[in-house]
Amino acid sequence: MEVDVWHADHDGFYDSQKPSYETQGPSLRARFITDHDGRFSFRTILPCSYPIPTDGPVGELIEATKRHPMRPAHVHFLVNAQGYEPLITHVFIEGDEYLDSDAVFGVKDDLISKIEHHDEPVMPDGKAASGPWHVMSYEFQMKPGTGAVPQPLMSAAE
Repeated sequence: MEVDVWHADHDGFYDSQKPSYETQGPSLRARFITDHDGRFSFRTILPCSYPIPTDGPVGELIEATKRHPMRPAHVHFLVNAQGYEPLITHVFIEGDEYLDSDAVFGVKDDLISKIEHHDEPVMPDGKAASGPWHVMSYEFQMKPGTGAVPQPLMSAAE
């Protein structure tokens, strides 16, 4: 099973929103192959809440409805397994202040994951930790079937 993962940086920007994308290519994206039980793991930064762009019609709509432009912290996933419909989703971080007021109304209770905070000096993969670290666990539910998997955005650097 293949799993594509992507999320915004510590300032709330996706790699494709940065001027450096065309020359440096993607960041905070990866593709994983799961083990025989469908599990995978990886290390990354802890995502944060961020505002959607508010220029143009979107900004006018946000202002007219007196809503804020914030998205709660989340990680995107595209899961592709033979015999199942591709799954494109995002998993939100429990406790984020914008879970109940997401600017794009994307939060559902079953898409929220608890983040476990750890201070141990060694991470689960046996490597030394350089400071506090977190664990996010989530179990994806997929429907049997088939379908086309969207192709990821590619930069000129690739």
